[in-house]
Amino acid sequence: MEHFEPEIVAFCCHYCAYTAADMAGSKRISYPSNVKIIRVPCSGKVDAIHLMKALEKGADGVYVAGCLAGDCHFKNGNVRAEARVNRVKKLLTELGWEPERVAMYNMSAGMGEAFAQVAKEFTETIKKLGPNPGRTGAVDKAAS
Repeated sequence: MEHFEPEIVAFCCHYCAYTAADMAGSKRISYPSNVKIIRVPCSGKVDAIHLMKALEKGADGVYVAGCLAGDCHFKNGNVRAEARVNRVKKLLTELGWEPERVAMYNMSAGMGEAFAQVAKEFTETIKKLGPNPGRTGAVDKAAS
């Protein structure tokens, strides 16, 4: 099997996770370049359709990173985001996909090291799962 580098989409809340990613960059803490960050005002703005669309468009894994529990700038946006992530995990299971392709993480703005660690660990998880089963040709490649 050829070397697989997963495509990962990370929906990051503006106040915490995106700032943590920025801090990781400022501190020169490396994390996989295949993690594409999409900044959102609040993780609660990420709907299930956004997660599914990212997978439909070929992402091998998608995660939402929001504020720490009880510390959301929009009161309970991170709680709503986690519920949506869990709903998508259940849907993926029903479709026969690995639910680990979608995840939710919580962090504060000062957690640059944690952001980098999450990006590394999630990338490794997706590498073990292999390519997105919905990607054209991915199923054929995985079978050979």
